[in-house]
Amino acid sequence: MIDDMREIEVVVAHSERVTLRVGDVFLKIDTDQTRIDREVEVMARAPIPTPEVLWRKPPVLALAAVPGAALGLLEEPSLASSAAWVAAGAAVRTLHDAPLPPWPSSQCQQQPARSSRGTVEFPPGLDSECEWLVANDVVSAEVVRRNRQVAEAALRPWTPVFIHGDLQIVHVFVDGDEVSGVVDWSEGGQGDAMYDLATLTLAHEEHLDDVVAGYGGDIEIDVIRAYWSLRSLMEIRWLVEHGYRAPATFPQVAVLNSLSASG
Repeated sequence: MIDDMREIEVVVAHSERVTLRVGDVFLKIDTDQTRIDREVEVMARAPIPTPEVLWRKPPVLALAAVPGAALGLLEEPSLASSAAWVAAGAAVRTLHDAPLPPWPSSQCQQQPARSSRGTVEFPPGLDSECEWLVANDVVSAEVVRRNRQVAEAALRPWTPVFIHGDLQIVHVFVDGDEVSGVVDWSEGGQGDAMYDLATLTLAHEEHLDDVVAGYGGDIEIDVIRAYWSLRSLMEIRWLVEHGYRAPATFPQVAVLNSLSASG
């Protein structure tokens, strides 16, 4: 019957992949089979709740919806409780303490890495991203300069841990005050623990203390702030080129302006 037909919701759609929701099933369509295979293996290795894999038929991966609701949206205040944010921090710590997967996170291009000279340096694409931001009047040259200064705190040796790699608040689901599932593991692998924590709290600095309380020790607040700057500088052009509204509306732009004013 027509009343039983379910609507198709487009969750994400760009040139690299598409995610659709049909009822309680998410369909991820990705022509990069290696990326899909790795995402499935990452979820199997993760010691925290992840979506159930229902079936795979390349290029489609079908996942069951996780219970609860996302911690929030990047551009809006979170309605989740303080206890839920503490639980999110604890879940991230459990992930970071797990045995390392055998590959680096595909988000390592946004993380400082050791050069052939043994120093820790900015990602190689940062200069071009900063130039684009100024040339297109997204933010001023002064805002870019000050954020690069803030980002320098991330230029230090770090020990790889098992990271999610794209731990936005829309990817962390809670049911009441408990984490019920973490979704979208396509970037998972070895990386910097502070990168995950920074991604989770980007544009939601008011919940950083809760996340820190749940995570426990080994927190570098200045590095988290550095990654707020670095991630924002690195991803705004990608968002623009993939049709995500006007840059003036991006939380990342607000983060850059805020860090520039306070840095």
